[in-house]
Amino acid sequence: MATILLFRDDAYQKETTAVVTGLSPEGGIAVDRTVFYATAGGQPGDRGTLVRADGCEIAIETAIYGPSKVDVLHMPAAGAELPEQGEVVTLRLDWPTRHKRMRMHTALHLLSVALPFPVTGGSIGEEESRLDFDIPDAGLNKDAITAQLVEMIATGAKVSERWITEEELDANPGLVKTLSVQPPRGSGRIRLVEIAGLDLQPCGGTHVRSLDEIGAVQVTKIEKKGQQNRRVRLAWA
Repeated sequence: MATILLFRDDAYQKETTAVVTGLSPEGGIAVDRTVFYATAGGQPGDRGTLVRADGCEIAIETAIYGPSKVDVLHMPAAGAELPEQGEVVTLRLDWPTRHKRMRMHTALHLLSVALPFPVTGGSIGEEESRLDFDIPDAGLNKDAITAQLVEMIATGAKVSERWITEEELDANPGLVKTLSVQPPRGSGRIRLVEIAGLDLQPCGGTHVRSLDEIGAVQVTKIEKKGQQNRRVRLAWA
């Protein structure tokens, strides 16, 4: 059964009630709706708590997609007593961790603006994140890139989402910056994330609503990972 992904419409929703729709052989808890982001696109799955009807709390260590790729499995801490199918539960995010990832993810979108090259990989963390770029000629400067990011963040530009059809994306292939991860297809719709006046690209992750919510970031390291591959690391300043 497909899980309704509430974070797609409101990344700031911190909890929801849900109905347990099944348990995986590994103990993953599937529900009909969730605020938990499931691991994908370089963004790790959310942590948090599942509260049963009797008040018993189950620590959720991460969320992943099930084999069908449409249901989200909430992976509990080892030894937890699992809820039953049909049980109504409450899901609560580890909000401080999620919010840091939202800020970092949005900052990485800005990094892809500062460095307008094809993205070959990436990873989002709470304290440090990175993007890998296909750059034939290096000569990148950490301070110069940081200055560009600071300038963009200072605009306080709004961040929003909208949907287009797969056909519209095919007609505008330049919207896709990533070489290693392509937008998920099959539903007929593609989610675009727009930073007003700065960036527009397909993305299924979670982001802040305004750039001034990101805070101070800096490029901490630029690594050579191949003849044409540069890894740029970003952290809080």
